[in-house]
Amino acid sequence: MVIRHWRAALLVGTAFVLAGPVSQTLAQSAQTTTPAATSDGETTLQKIVVKGKRVSAAPEPGSVTDTPLATETTAAEIENKQITSISDLGRIAEPGVNFNRSTGGVNIRGLEGSRVLTTVDGIPLTFLSDATRSATGGVDTFDFSSLSAVDVLRGADSSRAGGGALGGVLAVRTLEPEDLIEEGRDWGGIVKYTYDSSDRSSAPSAAIAKRIENTSIMFQGGYKAGKQTDSQGTVDTYGATRTAPNPSDYQQHNLLFKLRQQLEGGHTIGLTAESYRKDRDTDAKTNQTLTGNYRPGNYETNDATARDRVSLDYKFQSESDDSLVDSAWASLYWQDQTRGTGYTGYRSTSVVGPIGRLNEYNERTIGLVGALEKNVDTGYLDHNFVFGFDIARSIDEQYSSGYDRCPAPLANGSYPAGYTACANLHTNQADTPKVDSGRIGLYVDDKINFGDTGFSVTPGVRFDWVKHDPKMTDAFAENANNPALPNSFDDTAISPKVRLEQEVNDQVLLYGQWAMGFRAPTAGELYSNFGGPGTYLRIGNPNLKSETSNGFEVGAKLGDDEFGGRVNLFYNRYRNFIDTTSVNAAQAAALGYNLAQYPQGITTYNNVANAEIYGTEVSVHKRFSNGFRALAGLAYAEGNNLDTNTFLQSVAPLKAVISVGYDTETWGVGLDWTGVKRARGQTIGTATSMSYFSTPGYGIVDLTAWWEPEQIKGLKINAGIYNVFDKTYYDYASVRNGGSQPREYYSEPGRTFKISLTQRF
Repeated sequence: MVIRHWRAALLVGTAFVLAGPVSQTLAQSAQTTTPAATSDGETTLQKIVVKGKRVSAAPEPGSVTDTPLATETTAAEIENKQITSISDLGRIAEPGVNFNRSTGGVNIRGLEGSRVLTTVDGIPLTFLSDATRSATGGVDTFDFSSLSAVDVLRGADSSRAGGGALGGVLAVRTLEPEDLIEEGRDWGGIVKYTYDSSDRSSAPSAAIAKRIENTSIMFQGGYKAGKQTDSQGTVDTYGATRTAPNPSDYQQHNLLFKLRQQLEGGHTIGLTAESYRKDRDTDAKTNQTLTGNYRPGNYETNDATARDRVSLDYKFQSESDDSLVDSAWASLYWQDQTRGTGYTGYRSTSVVGPIGRLNEYNERTIGLVGALEKNVDTGYLDHNFVFGFDIARSIDEQYSSGYDRCPAPLANGSYPAGYTACANLHTNQADTPKVDSGRIGLYVDDKINFGDTGFSVTPGVRFDWVKHDPKMTDAFAENANNPALPNSFDDTAISPKVRLEQEVNDQVLLYGQWAMGFRAPTAGELYSNFGGPGTYLRIGNPNLKSETSNGFEVGAKLGDDEFGGRVNLFYNRYRNFIDTTSVNAAQAAALGYNLAQYPQGITTYNNVANAEIYGTEVSVHKRFSNGFRALAGLAYAEGNNLDTNTFLQSVAPLKAVISVGYDTETWGVGLDWTGVKRARGQTIGTATSMSYFSTPGYGIVDLTAWWEPEQIKGLKINAGIYNVFDKTYYDYASVRNGGSQPREYYSEPGRTFKISLTQRF
C-alpha cells in the first residue's frame, strides 16, 4: 500500500524544479556536515540531539536543547555506532531512550506515545493513534541519513516543550547546505551505503549542496529495502506454534530539499520540502493454519507510514548591539501525517470468501513555531529573555475501508445464522468523527545571571490552549453503533518552571529544576467508537481531563569533552493520567449501555488520579591522549499507579552500558556492553499466551570498527558485529504486552553484522 502517491510526486517535482543548478547531482546525506579530521582521526560532524528544538550548527534560542537537562549524541557517534533507528540510538548512545516497535512510540523515563514530544527542525510530529484499530505511530518518519543532529530532553520543561512532552522530547535536526560545504568551497556532497544483516536491508543515500553567492541549495534522498527483523525463533510452522518471524518485505523512501538565502543584516530565509514513506507487507503465518479459517498464503498484512512537510523558514542573528532582538528563528509549515494498517485474505470456514481491510488515520496541520532571544545587561544582573510560540490548526480523520462476504444485518442489528462473525468486522465507516483542532502555546523565560558568581535563576511560564471540535461526516454517520456527535473539548493550562544553576567552575555545573507539564487528550481518547452487540465495545470519553505533572530534578554536569560526566535524580508526579479501563455493569448503564449485550466487555478511557515516576541517570566518559577512550552510562526508573498500588508497565527496566575503544588517525575499534535488569512483576499468562511479559535480564556485547584508507580521500568504512555471543534476549519496551505466540517469537536478533561505506566530496 502506498499512501497518497500524489503528495510525494508533488514534493519531488517541486524539489527538482527549485534545485535547478544541482538537479543533475541528486543525492542524500548520511548524517551531517562536511567533515574535518580531529587529532585522533575521527571525523567530526554536526551534532545530533534528542529533545525538542529546531536544529542547526548550534541550538536555536528557545530550543529544548538549551538546558542542562538535555543530552546530545553527535553525528560522529551516530556514524561510528552505525545508528540507523531510534532503537539503535537507545542501545548505547542514549540508554534512557527506548522505542516501542509494537506501537511506534518513543519511550523516555517510562512515558511514551503521545506523552513524549518528537520534533523535526522544531516542528512537532503528532503521535497518531487510531484508538480502535491499532494504526498508531508516525513519530519515526525520518531517515537518520538525512540528519545533522539529535537531542534528548528527559522530563518536562514547561516553558520550552509544551503539550505532549511529559516524558521528554526527541528533537532531530535535518541537514543544512552548510553541513555539506567545506570551508573555502562552494559545493559538497556525500554518498553512503549501509547493509544490515538483522533484516537483510540495503540502504543507499546521497546528498549534494551548492552555494551561489548568498544562495545555498541542497537536495538529499535515501532509499531502504529489507525483510523481516530476525529473532532467535526457529520453528517455521503455521499458527500458534510458530516462533520464527513472519516473512515480510519493506521499502522506505526519504527526500529532502532546502533552499537558503542570506540577506543583509543577519537575516536568512529559506524553503524546506520533505517527504517520507515506509511500506511493509507481511505474510502473517501466525494467523494461518492448515485447516483453519485462513489457510497458508491466505492472510497478508500491510503497514504504511507517510509524512510530507513544506515550510518557510526564517533565522536572524543580530550584527548590532542596538537590535530589538539578538536572535530569532521561525517556521511557517504545512505537514501531512498518515498511518495505515490493513490486511487481505481469504476465509475458508467462517464467512467464506475474500476479505480486506485498510485502516487509515490522517492529520493535516498548518502551524507556526519559533522563538526570539534578547540579552539585557542591567549591571549586576544579566538577563537572557526568550519568548517562544507554537500555534497550529489541524484536521484529524480516521476511516476503515474494506470488503468481505458479510450480508446486510437484520432489522434488529444482528446477522443471520452462520454470519455472526460479521458483528466483529464493521468496515467502510469512521470510528472517530472528523476532528478540527487548534492549539496555541506561548512561553517566556528569563535566565538571570548574578554578576560573576556563577549563580543563575531561570523562571519561566507557558500558556497552552487546546481545542478539539468533532464534526459529523458521512463516514461517521455510517458507524454501525450510530453514535451521536460528542461534545467538543476545550482546555487551557498555565505551566510554570524554575531552574537554579551554580557554575562552580568551568568543569562543574550544579542545577535543580521544578517544572509543570500538560497534555490534553487525543481525539481517539475522546471520541472513538467501535464494536457492536454480541461482541465488544471500545469507546472514547469526551469528559476526560487533561494530564498534568509536577517534576523535580537535581543534578550535575562535570568536566568537558575529554573527561566528564553527568548525574541526576528526578521525581515526577502525575495527575489525571489517562488509561484504558474495563467498565462494570453499573458504569456501563451510566454510559447508556447494557453490559450483557457485550459479552467480550466494554472498554473506555478514564483519568487515574495519581501516578509517579522517579529514578536516576548517570554517565561518564574519558578520552586518553594515547587514543584509548571509555564511556559508561546508567538509566534507572520506577513508576507506580498510586491509586491501585501497582507498577506502571510502561517504565523500562534498569539499563547500564559500558563502552571502550581505541582510535588512531585512520582507524579505530570499539567494544560495547549493554546490560538490562529483569522487568518488574511476574509474567501474566502462560508460555504461549501472555498479557504481560516480565522480560528476563540480559547482557550483550557489540564490536565496532572504522577505517579511513589514506589512498582514497573522503572514504570511510564502518563495520560492526552486534550481539557477538548470540544471546537470546527480549526488548521490554516492544514486547511487554506479550501475545499469543511462544516466547521465542518475541526475541531480538541473534548475532548480526552491519557495514557502511561513506564517501564525502
